[in-house]
Formats: sequence, structure tokens, C-alpha cells
Amino acid sequence: MEFSKVTARGQTTIPKPIREATGLQEGDLIAFEQRGDHVVLRKVEFARDSYLEGLSGLMSEWASPEDEDAWRDL
Repeated sequence: MEFSKVTARGQTTIPKPIREATGLQEGDLIAFEQRGDHVVLRKVEFARDSYLEGLSGLMSEWASPEDEDAWRDL
């Protein structure tokens, strides 16, 4: 079991062993699902989720380093 704290801004880091085991890499899209008092995090596989694949394409317009800097402190 791995642990990570949530910051005041609601951010957290996915521990490296979890990222490695699941193949998560920078730029991957993840989905959150609430199941009672649990949160399930999963990597979105585009072949299985064409709607989110299209949505991800729209999100890329905010993916520049400048945008990342601007949104980081919100």
C-alpha cells in the first residue's frame, strides 16, 4: 500500500511504484470514480473510451508550458 497527502489546493502525487505498475506517464488522462467512501483512479484507455479521447484532444489547447505555469497556483 502506498500513501500520498492531499495539498491545500487538492493536489497529490501518485507514488512512483503505482505509476510504474500501472504504466502512468506524463500527459496520460486519468478518471476518478466515487464508490461509496472510496475513490477509484484509473488510466483512461482511449480504445475503450472514445468520448474521453475526443475530450482529451480539446484539453490539449491548454497544455503549453505557459498554461501549466498559469494554472499551477490556482
